[in-house]
Order: sequence, then structure tokens, then C-alpha cells
Amino acid sequence: MIPLSVLDLSPVPEGSDVSQSLANTLDLARHAERLGYNRYWLAEHHNMPGIASAATAVVIGHVAAGTSSIRVGAGGIMLPNHSPLMVAEAFGTLAALHPGRIDLGLGRAPGTDQLTAHALRRNMSGGVDSFPNDVVELIHYFKPEEPGQRVRAVPGAGLDVPVWILGSSLYGAQLAAMLGLPYAFASHFAPAQLEEAMEVYRARFEPSEHLRKPYVMLGLNVIAADTDEEAKLLFTSLQQAFVNLRTGRPGKLPPPKPGFDTEVDPAALAMLDHALSCAIVGSRETVREGLKAFVARTGADELMVTAQIFDHSARVRSYEILAEVAQELRQAQAAE
Repeated sequence: MIPLSVLDLSPVPEGSDVSQSLANTLDLARHAERLGYNRYWLAEHHNMPGIASAATAVVIGHVAAGTSSIRVGAGGIMLPNHSPLMVAEAFGTLAALHPGRIDLGLGRAPGTDQLTAHALRRNMSGGVDSFPNDVVELIHYFKPEEPGQRVRAVPGAGLDVPVWILGSSLYGAQLAAMLGLPYAFASHFAPAQLEEAMEVYRARFEPSEHLRKPYVMLGLNVIAADTDEEAKLLFTSLQQAFVNLRTGRPGKLPPPKPGFDTEVDPAALAMLDHALSCAIVGSRETVREGLKAFVARTGADELMVTAQIFDHSARVRSYEILAEVAQELRQAQAAE
């Protein structure tokens, strides 16, 4: 069984607040570390009432300081919002504080609407087309300082900060392959080009000082509970949030809604079936079979699991069930 990791959007449920969400994030990270998850990533989103991780590097520092061994990182930092030097300094600082535990995933999208993107970075003239150059510049700041180098990342230079390319299209796959970097695909919400992107990445991968062979991590929604019915009910929180976001009404994470699938507009239901097609929702047995099938179908090297669940204790329990299932699969493979 391949490694499993956690993508936490630090959800803010209705009736709760950011302080509680960040406390829940640290609590879940400690559980994930105990349960044997490989990494714990947080994502940069802005102007989103239901996501508490906008200041992603700050939250990563909070999580890393409250854990001891699990890798902690960004899934990801939206590079168009920042200068490469400032990102290098922030993650160089994190790597100096938590050696060997920090990952940096880089995304090309702004992680918000255009108005907010403008507020984040006034000079948008470079646009997304500057992304490859920005990635190369950022990686350069992590290399050992060269004689005569006038601009340095302090901290950052000479520190081991693995860089990942994130994406949901062929663009990121091509860039990750060209630079010889690991690639994380956002199949948990944008699965349309999953197979094609993986094929392009693997076929065009060029070995580098960072990575000798291609390495793909895939996003996957997993909602696990004691019964299929309970898991499906928990899943309606994410479904509602997704419909709200796609219809221009982003908000806090809604509570589960019985009968949601019978009430939602058919067009919205079709959108959900497509966008959230990479989801395993159900009991232990359902999760076991779904996990085996997804890994066999994709050949992923690692899975980044996300679970947008309204009740924090149910979210922790979902990750517990998944970890137990993964351990059972590892033991079964070892016995073969």
C-alpha cells in the first residue's frame, strides 16, 4: 500500500470560527502523525469564509511546532500571489526551525477571484505566464550561495526544501516533468485530465538533481464512517459547499443535510458527480475496496487525502478508519 498523506483546508464550519478551526487543524495533525500519515499539507486560499489557512506559512509553522515527525507543507503556495524571494525566505525559515520536515508545493492559480488576486499583488503584469520562471528563481534561492551572488534568501540558501509542482491540467504536468520535480494532481476537485496529465508527466519526465524518476501524488476525497449511510450523510457538507462555491456563494462549511441528493438541482448534481468523482465515501469495507481500485487504476505513488467533514470528531474518526484500512492492506500485501 502506497503512502497516505493529509490535505487539510482548515475548514470553518457554520457556527464556528477561525480560532477553533486552527485548533482543530493542529489536533488533526497530531492524530495524523500518530496514525502514520506521511505528510500534512495546508493550502492557500483567500477571501474564503470557510477556509482558515490563507496565511499558509504561518499555519504550517503552527502545525510543525505542535508535532514532531510528520512532514508539514503547502499544498500549495499560489506563486502568482508572491515574489519568489519572499516564499524562499518564509520556507527557508520553516526549514531552519523544523529541519527535514518542510515541503513546498507550488500552484499556478491565484487561489481566489480576480479582484482579490489584485488586492494580494498589485503588479499582475507578469500574470500566470511568469510561473515557470518564478519556479526556477525560487528553486535557485534554495541552492548553496554562490560567490558574488548579490540576492540571497536568508534563511533559505543551502536548505533542503523539496519543491513540488501542483496542477489540475497538462500545464503543471509538463512543467514538473521538464524540471524533474514531483507532481501533485488536484484530482480531488478537478479530475478531468487526471489520466492524461499523469501520462504526460511520466512520459516527459527528465531526471534532475531533485528526483531521479517521476513521482505522482493524487488528491482524493475519503469520507469514512461506521456505515455507508453515515459516510454519505457526512459527505453532503462538502457537496453543499461545492455547489455554493460554484454558484458564487462561498461560505462556511454547512452541516450535513439528509436528503440533499434528492433536493439539489439535477445540473448541480451532475457537476458534483464529475468534480467529486475521485471520492471514496462509505464504511470500512467500502473504503478498502475503493482505495484498492483507485490505486490500481492510477498507479499513484502517494495519495493526498482530504476530508471536508462538519464535525471535527467525525473527521478525526474518518482518518482513523482510513489509516486502519491502509495498514490492513499493507499487511495483506506483505503476506502475499
